[in-house]
Amino acid sequence: MNCSTSAVFWDAAWQSLRQRYHQLAYWLAGHWLVWRRVQRLDPQDINSTGNLSCFLWQWGMQPGLGIGVVVLVLQAGAGLAAERITLSYGLLERSIAISSLATYAETGEVAPDLRAYLRYLTPEQRQQFRQGLVARVDLSAVAVAQFLYTDQGEILLRRLGEVVKTDANLSGFYAIRSALILAAADPGGLTALNVLENFPLPNIQIDLSRTLKILGDLQRLIRQTQDATALIDAQATLEAELEGPLDPSTLPDLQQPGPVGWKMQTIRLTDPRRNRSFPVDLYLPQPVARQTRLPSPAAPVIVISHGLGSDRTTYAYLARHLASYGFAVAVPEHPGSNASQLQALISGTASQVTSPVEFIDRPLDIQYLLDALEQLSQTDPAIQGRLNLQQVGVVGQSMGGYTALALAGADINLPQLATDCLQEDNLNLSLLLQCRVLELPQVPIRLRDERIKAIIALNPIGSSLLGPEHIAQIQIPVMIVSGSADTVAPALLEQIRPFTWLQTASRYFLMMQGGTHFSTIDVPPDADTGAVIPLPSEVVGPDPEVARDYLRAMSVAFFQTYVANQISYRPYLGAAYARSLSHLLLPLALVRSLNLEQLAVDTSDTSTSQRASSASATNR
Repeated sequence: MNCSTSAVFWDAAWQSLRQRYHQLAYWLAGHWLVWRRVQRLDPQDINSTGNLSCFLWQWGMQPGLGIGVVVLVLQAGAGLAAERITLSYGLLERSIAISSLATYAETGEVAPDLRAYLRYLTPEQRQQFRQGLVARVDLSAVAVAQFLYTDQGEILLRRLGEVVKTDANLSGFYAIRSALILAAADPGGLTALNVLENFPLPNIQIDLSRTLKILGDLQRLIRQTQDATALIDAQATLEAELEGPLDPSTLPDLQQPGPVGWKMQTIRLTDPRRNRSFPVDLYLPQPVARQTRLPSPAAPVIVISHGLGSDRTTYAYLARHLASYGFAVAVPEHPGSNASQLQALISGTASQVTSPVEFIDRPLDIQYLLDALEQLSQTDPAIQGRLNLQQVGVVGQSMGGYTALALAGADINLPQLATDCLQEDNLNLSLLLQCRVLELPQVPIRLRDERIKAIIALNPIGSSLLGPEHIAQIQIPVMIVSGSADTVAPALLEQIRPFTWLQTASRYFLMMQGGTHFSTIDVPPDADTGAVIPLPSEVVGPDPEVARDYLRAMSVAFFQTYVANQISYRPYLGAAYARSLSHLLLPLALVRSLNLEQLAVDTSDTSTSQRASSASATNR
């Protein structure tokens, strides 16, 4: 071996060893000093220990559970702080000092290495970029760590690791997780700049080609959603013209409470077969005084299924409203996917956002609830004869929207779910949750309940879990409610396209332009303090009270028509009436007809859309 060959050999060997060293270093950084448990950590103490040179997180064993997240590194020292960001596109590379970004964020001064990039931005975009560097997200380090160790968190980290890499061109998975947890523990809070400054290596490698592809996919999804929203608005205009003129003043205002009094009681149900216990708030309309001795007719029943991480109080406003129009309303709390489950994740006593078995248990909760109410209506004098359990409607939001669709007759489609879950570039965050069903050893495919006569699905998920062919099986009336700015369950992927798969004659699509995944959710006062904790406007969208008024009116009209069989409410279920309700801050559109050909779907987007085109060809 001559000298030049030897040099090449040792250089290659050194580079290989260097890569393995970095890989081992990231693994050790995530698991070093496994000696503290999360219960011993006070979040205030964590945030106040900025002078420590190292403070690492760990996994700790919890009683009755597997793993819970524990600690973190608060200050890694100069040797572990990132100094530069290198942008690579093929063989081309340019770098920016992180200190340049920090200076720009603090003073507005533009360093030479940053000037080359900022020149492409408008003054307004520069200001947004500067503010974005230091915009703070108020999440504790423990909460961030807990999520990043869940299955969903690790999937997101793997995808980010394809874009954000180490200087050895390895995935940034462990380094990103470290940086996010460290930034959340920083006294300055979780900001983009803090994440960069806490990256545990001197250099952050950004793969621009990969980044541009993701941005292109995102821009295409946004553009297609905007086009679909415009199409829905145009279709609503056409349908309103076909319906003829409507004078809203001639119709009662369904946004206002109805004439019926009601009382609420809480019952607790226990299903011994599943070892599952949960509370139910039951809103019972009070009998109207009658001149005759004839008994009051039994009230049709509406069940409300809350979303993941929520509870039975978030739609209490809707339960009260429906009860005032003569419906008996039952609001169960799903124990494995409620607010308590989310709090357990944050506090370290649970290791997952939710168990995949919740996709089965939620519909079974409602079936068991209806069975229990049938028994109580025969044995409990306070309920006896007051419930019509053969005329049932369901309202569900998000994961509750899936629950409603499954109960309505959409079977779980495991083959399609398995195919769709192989897609690595999918921008649908809700798919991370749906794919967990594949972990179950056995899945009862059919969850339909014949007692349910109509459903309203609010921001539902389930496009891959149920799929076009199985959503087309639903034969009862369906209303899907969507927000065009929903980033959790994207409107185009999870609501608009699935609506085109429906074959039932009575189908309605209600679009809130600018609405988000949380627009219809109420935030009740804190039980201990009585204070209302407002959600950021970016989360709930414009004027959530307007969205709740829309839901009040449209749910009364829908369930009176299809559950209570009161045909006089049918005029409310039209594009013209929805337009009369529409507010400039949150425009409302209602359509009954839409198909994939109108949406001009790019068939290269997803395998789901490809299969759906044939399933919905007759939906016109």
